[in-house]
Amino acid sequence: MAGCAARAPPGSEARLSLATFLLGASVLALPLLTRAGLQGRTGLALYVAGLNALLLLLYRPPRYQIAIRACFLGFVFGCGVLLSFSQSSWNHFGWYMCSLSLFHYSEYLVTAVNNPKSLSLDSFLLNHSLEYTVAALSSWIEFTLENIFWPELKQITWLSATGLLMVVFGECLRKAAMFTAGSNFNHVVQNEKSETHTLVTRGVYAWFRHPSYVGWFYWSIGTQVMLCNPICGVSYALTVWRFFRDRTEEEEISLIHFFGEEYLEYKKRVPTGLPFIKGVKVEL
Repeated sequence: MAGCAARAPPGSEARLSLATFLLGASVLALPLLTRAGLQGRTGLALYVAGLNALLLLLYRPPRYQIAIRACFLGFVFGCGVLLSFSQSSWNHFGWYMCSLSLFHYSEYLVTAVNNPKSLSLDSFLLNHSLEYTVAALSSWIEFTLENIFWPELKQITWLSATGLLMVVFGECLRKAAMFTAGSNFNHVVQNEKSETHTLVTRGVYAWFRHPSYVGWFYWSIGTQVMLCNPICGVSYALTVWRFFRDRTEEEEISLIHFFGEEYLEYKKRVPTGLPFIKGVKVEL
């Protein structure tokens, strides 16, 4: 995994990422510059160039790599807020931009606070997989084409609001799972049990065996409901269902190996939380 070459003092990555995320989000002040006489595109170009120059001046690798990613996500969030309040058919895409940027940034921030030993640049999940990138691009293309040819489809406010609620629910559940699991949470399925690895069954883990997956499942589908994307909505639901079916089985094989009867008893009591997914089958 790509990571930081030198380990910084505890908590410094979290503070750095938060400061630069907020710096990127300061794009919210751009309308003030345009009112002062600066043209929109010119102001945006100068703003982006100025941000990058400032980061290059303040930070050296590997801290620059953290800063530029967090700043980019803050920039996307700020643009999403501006777009959300615009009087156009793109305002719901602004909601999506805010949701997407917050998801990726919070993955890094919570890991930095909760389990810094596993922290790396990959914790932003920006390079999650080729399939993830293709899925995101597909949803942007669908929204754009449908917004051009059927703009009324993108103005079903109650449907977008439903998607937003799904996104908020999924995000909150996933982050609650990460905080509850603490150092036991890792973005990569572990094949070897560490000395500090314990079976977490309290909090949201008392409701679902895989609450972080449940949260991500509803978050990902919610983004497409929010965008009123019928094609990607269906394809996302099918794709993430298959992904988490396979992922839970892979993870539970390791958990049974780590914790044995203790996990099997937990598995009997608590469902996965994912629809029609029961986890790995155990032959008695």
